[in-house]
Amino acid sequence: MEENRNLRQPCFITREGDKVDNTILKIEHISKFYPGVTALNDVSFTIQKGEVRALVGENGAGKSTLIKCIMGVEVPNKGTISLNDNGNWVSGMDALQAQAHGMFANYQHVNISPDLSIAENYFLGRVPRTKLGLVDWKKMKEESQQIVNKFKMDVNPQAKIKDLPIAMQAMVTISKISVNEDIKLVIFDEPTALLENEKVETLFSYIKELKNQGVSIIYISHRLEEIMDICDTVTILKDGTYVDTKSVSEVTKETLVSMMVGRKMSDIYGIKHFKPGKELLRVEGLSDETHFQNIDFTVHAGEILGFFGLVGAGRSEIMRAVYGVDRYKTGKVYLRGEETHIRNPQNALMKGIGFLTEDRRADGLALPLEIKVNINMNSYDIISSAGMINLKKEQERAEEFCEKINVKTPSIQQQVGNLSGGNQQKVVIAKLLCRDPEILIFDEPTVGVDVGAKEEIFKLIEKLTEQGKGVILISSYLPEVMGLADRLIVMSQGKITVCYDNEQMQNLTEEQVLMAASIEE
Repeated sequence: MEENRNLRQPCFITREGDKVDNTILKIEHISKFYPGVTALNDVSFTIQKGEVRALVGENGAGKSTLIKCIMGVEVPNKGTISLNDNGNWVSGMDALQAQAHGMFANYQHVNISPDLSIAENYFLGRVPRTKLGLVDWKKMKEESQQIVNKFKMDVNPQAKIKDLPIAMQAMVTISKISVNEDIKLVIFDEPTALLENEKVETLFSYIKELKNQGVSIIYISHRLEEIMDICDTVTILKDGTYVDTKSVSEVTKETLVSMMVGRKMSDIYGIKHFKPGKELLRVEGLSDETHFQNIDFTVHAGEILGFFGLVGAGRSEIMRAVYGVDRYKTGKVYLRGEETHIRNPQNALMKGIGFLTEDRRADGLALPLEIKVNINMNSYDIISSAGMINLKKEQERAEEFCEKINVKTPSIQQQVGNLSGGNQQKVVIAKLLCRDPEILIFDEPTVGVDVGAKEEIFKLIEKLTEQGKGVILISSYLPEVMGLADRLIVMSQGKITVCYDNEQMQNLTEEQVLMAASIEE
């Protein structure tokens, strides 16, 4: 009979005469199985008090499953996870008990209440009261403002989460951890994926502060330079199994990649570039009410046009307007030299434009549905006749594009929500390619994606441009957008500050781009 997790009670294990050490967390022989998938297989290691431990591995290596087991969100099929709570070893905790004992997690996907304000999210479950028993809104606002200031967020704590850019939402989830008093262990899962450089430095300062207080950190990131900068040790997982734990001083990015993927690190940005062809898309004088003003750009066949800007620059908002998700106030859009009016995303797809949004879980996927349904979702009209879906073609197309994009799954009947982040991203891309668009907009295509999957996505972009398709690449990760783009548009506060052509990009530095992205009116 399936365990009723609501009835789980933590088990306290104390042994008289045990030698006191600094071990804060013991992970012993953890295994976790799903239908057709072994997510974790006999994983064991320990973490010390005040240690910053990196956890690395390709998508599907078992990192997310392991942290869910640590946090009591998932129950392992085998093994034990124990926390040292002031000398008492506690195991068998559920999610609420894990938090009660000082364990907190900042998950890869923004997980806060969108209809509440920042302050209300900070105080969720612990609302301060006046002597009369009323909500003490003044105290909430004052203490929330202190947190906002500490994390250098230029935002009103009374602002609703849903009205914030996704990068600011990510910063709110990180800063929310600081409202807790008795913190023993914090897990950060891809915390910088959506952050601009300044906010990354703020996060790193907070991690150092926690470390100095004796708090242990588990840090998951596919940006290996971050691991080399802020972590003490690194644990490598591969295909759900434990590989090794090393001191960061003993490894390099190259050796880490070799342990993760079983091959040497190569220059993953070294894709082939092609001579631009005919103009596919032209945007003239595009403006909306608040996010961007007077935007001009063109995209040609066989070209990668990069967009870079700090949070709030308006990059994603421009593409949402071009794609028909949001309305623009003035300006014109031309497709293949002719002015066009795109009414909605379906209309954009029919006109040959595909859009991979920055939040794949919210906008790109139907997580409870099967892979084959998600892949065909945009193009059922192509495989239907008289309102009837050709199920054979549905199956064949899903299998074809899974193979083309290298989606790692035991079956196309698998629910998309059960896939790793990298494989979910591949399914979204497959869904777009099913429609065979001529212009593809990739907004943060490698967020939460490991180095192996990144390389696959970059090679796919190379193949698309070789076929004469035009690609717009939006990325907040400078090495990525500078390494891939033929031309680069830099934005600040809703305006284009500079456009670097192919020749200028040969000697372009990150410092120059950041300066252009920081220009204020």
